[in-house]
Amino acid sequence: MMATADVQELLKLDLETRLQLVEELWNSIVDDANAGAAVPLSADDRALLDQRLQQDDENPDAAIPWADAKASLHRER
Repeated sequence: MMATADVQELLKLDLETRLQLVEELWNSIVDDANAGAAVPLSADDRALLDQRLQQDDENPDAAIPWADAKASLHRER
């Protein structure tokens, strides 16, 4: 685990640098997950994902494409 002092030093970085760090961290998480690393989930999170997958399997036409959802979110801003 990272020491509190280390975290405090990271929080002192300028916004652009912190955003870049977040992006690099997120990409490393995605890379690990794509390589087969287990992403830790609580039992409640796993149950919710299983429920949503079942709903999608039962009614795949109910979902909307990501591009449409993203466009809708941008319109609501």
